[in-house]
Amino acid sequence: MERLRVTPARVQGRDRLVVTLPDGRAVAWCERDTGRVALLLDDRRDAVLEALAPFTAGELTVGPPPVPTRAELARLALPPDDDLAPNRPGEALLTDLERRPPATLRLMRRDARRSDLAAQQRLGEALDELEPAGWRVLHAVPLPGGDHIDQLAVGPGGVLALHAFAADGTRVRVGERPVRGGRGAVCDVTPTRRRAERAAHVLAAAVRPVLVVVGAARLDAASAPGDIRILRDDEVPALARLGGVLKPADIESLYAAARDRRTWLGA
Repeated sequence: MERLRVTPARVQGRDRLVVTLPDGRAVAWCERDTGRVALLLDDRRDAVLEALAPFTAGELTVGPPPVPTRAELARLALPPDDDLAPNRPGEALLTDLERRPPATLRLMRRDARRSDLAAQQRLGEALDELEPAGWRVLHAVPLPGGDHIDQLAVGPGGVLALHAFAADGTRVRVGERPVRGGRGAVCDVTPTRRRAERAAHVLAAAVRPVLVVVGAARLDAASAPGDIRILRDDEVPALARLGGVLKPADIESLYAAARDRRTWLGA
């Protein structure tokens, strides 16, 4: 009989051991936290358990794969070109820099897009760390008219539309509008609010606008508008403690809708 392979994987925030044939076809997986084994081929039961033994401790529970939820079925039917989940942080800026690169090294150093890209990437990486707390994150969600939402986070604390502001070591003051930074840096909070409103319209759910100031030497948010949450980039991990707004099924349903590019065509 063909020797089975066991590969660790992380699927939807859960650690799994995936059991495959040498040609890559999956025959089973095991949820590491519960010890539950889902068999895809019943005749491989004994071989699967033998393959998993060196990687697990305690008794394993064997059963068929769970019935897919409506959100999972929608994801499986989603065409790859319309799936926003693979987007990288700053995807829109990465594409723009590839299409319109600076003509010289001097212009490259002065290109504000590079600072904005670094800020979005830093924010995106911090948000991805919230996954174990039940959050699902999308990067660079495209909106009609060439605009986009830097990051959209869906989790126990609700739906957040996040915009990264590259402070580049300057002092930043937050007001109703605009947000002003040292050395003439300016960021208007209006786009942050507008993008959240568009997301709320599309998803038919409350969406909180969040402005994340990345790399500020000092942040003064005493005069910040009350409807927009203002964070430093090092405060993003604290979002993991938010809860009481959405249940897991609601999170998956909203995330499934949000990751479909076609959802945003009417935004």
